Amino acid sequence: MSIEPRHFMDLEDFEPEVLKKILAHAHELKAQKFNPPQILEGLSLAMMFDKRSTRTRISFEVGMKQLGGHTVILNVGDIQLSGAESLEDTANVLSRYVDAIMIRMSDHERLEEFASYCKVPVINGMTDKSHPCQIMADMMTIEEKLGGVQGKKITWLGDYNNVTKTFEQAAPIFDFELVISTPEDIAPDIANDHVSYRESPNDAVWNADVVVTDTWVSMGQEGKSIEKFMPYQVTPELMSEAADSAIFMHCMPIHENEEVSPAVLKTPACVIYDEAENRLHAQKAILAWCMKHAGVTIGAE
Repeated sequence: MSIEPRHFMDLEDFEPEVLKKILAHAHELKAQKFNPPQILEGLSLAMMFDKRSTRTRISFEVGMKQLGGHTVILNVGDIQLSGAESLEDTANVLSRYVDAIMIRMSDHERLEEFASYCKVPVINGMTDKSHPCQIMADMMTIEEKLGGVQGKKITWLGDYNNVTKTFEQAAPIFDFELVISTPEDIAPDIANDHVSYRESPNDAVWNADVVVTDTWVSMGQEGKSIEKFMPYQVTPELMSEAADSAIFMHCMPIHENEEVSPAVLKTPACVIYDEAENRLHAQKAILAWCMKHAGVTIGAE
């Protein structure tokens, strides 16, 4: 009997308890980082990219190998995904070669179409619409630093992008308050009761537990004007409006003196390197969940 592959595409696809169990496993795997269980021994992960990557590529490759598996790295230009072969044919062939596929590509709809043809799990490494692996790592970091996510106030500052949209998905799932502060002309249409908008960054940051930002110029947006974003730069003065125990997060890469001042990066509130490390452990747990039915025993429920 064939088993439907467990894709990891968008947080909104999951019941809260599933994601919380994945996070609990991530914490366990981090505690075992120097003696990782070989739960993916003999399994293979294809990693596909249509743009350069540091954290996504390294964290998935190291994570897969720590758990006993191995990886094949493919740039989209190297394979038929961008050529004459159909998405369906490429998906079916790769499904015969590897046990799971991680794709980082711009076009979210194309990723979903590709996954619909795959007979093995597909993991969304990032698209222009969403970045679920990053937000799982962020939730893990908040749990580590603040003891939990539920009931916390998280403030997002700057551009409205794929990471912001995934925080929006996460807010009702993990039951936190998300306040988005961006220039008015790109203000989001609020989709749920856990999310609100404040044009004023000072109002948005007031008493926040977590302050989050991201680069204002993503790959492919080179030459974009950043002048309107300058009031949303995270500075020590802005951080002082947050709660005394507040942390600062950024998924990196950072453009210093743009979205964040160097002074903030040198404070104890800055947890960007813990956040980056947690990509590794959160994604190991995601891999384990996706590949649970790939002929290995993942462990006790």
